[in-house]
Amino acid sequence: MRDLNFNHLRYFWAVAHQGSLTRAAQHMNLSQSALSVQIQKLEHQMGHPLFERVGKRLVLTEAGKIALDYADTVFKAGDELMSTLRGSPVASRQVFSVGALTTLSRNFQLEFLRPLVGRADVELIVRSGNIRDLLAQLEAHTVDVVLANSAAPQDARSPLRNHLLAEQPVSLVGRPRKDQRPFRFPEDLRTEPLLLPSLDSDIRVAFDRVLELAGVRPTILAEVDDMAMLRLLAREREGVTLVPPIVVRDELEAGILVEHCRIPEVTESFYAIVKKRRFPNRLLTDVLGIAKAATSKAA
Repeated sequence: MRDLNFNHLRYFWAVAHQGSLTRAAQHMNLSQSALSVQIQKLEHQMGHPLFERVGKRLVLTEAGKIALDYADTVFKAGDELMSTLRGSPVASRQVFSVGALTTLSRNFQLEFLRPLVGRADVELIVRSGNIRDLLAQLEAHTVDVVLANSAAPQDARSPLRNHLLAEQPVSLVGRPRKDQRPFRFPEDLRTEPLLLPSLDSDIRVAFDRVLELAGVRPTILAEVDDMAMLRLLAREREGVTLVPPIVVRDELEAGILVEHCRIPEVTESFYAIVKKRRFPNRLLTDVLGIAKAATSKAA
């Protein structure tokens, strides 16, 4: 393979950022046909198409997005070189984009991201949303990984891969009891008011099944689909809250809340969902390896 032609790369970089051959050609004072030929030469040299046409728009392929990341790095490095020689150096950083389910434990997210937090060479981007929107962003290569508490649907043709990172117990927690009597499960739920995750949660469905088999119909104070809000309500309200202990880890350690009991046969699973790519983000490979090693050690 011949050495990379940086003029071709510059032309590609301009088209990718302009989103149009016409605009890029005008910006670079070239004819559209000449610019198109240069892009084709770069694609031939790389062995991959860099753009595909969708209607009247040029859209980057996966290889094109990877090439653009490197082109951004190359030309940013040139700017940094000039800044350094002028006495005002700028640090180079890698970008790692994460999509996290809105209802997911913030403590779990932090544990997953901890190997990258504080690294001067890494820029973290964390987006929250519902699972449909996050998987769409994953498909479009907008995020590198989606963190969720349920696996993505799969079939033989699906490019998505589910990595099980952890399975956490689920408990009933609450403020310390003044009479210090032990909590009796499930009997005390006949009189003790409950704070619960919403019916969209897998752990709520499993918990309801346990109570149904026990013949217990509790008094429900609130149903909350945001674990951060559920954590706050557990601190403020009397009664007990159904939650994975990792969500209220700080409150348990401080004694603000106590773990009354763990619910048998109910667990919450945490997944990293990725899209199978020919050119994965190297930071994703690193952080997944660390997370899996921690899971294996805990097991």
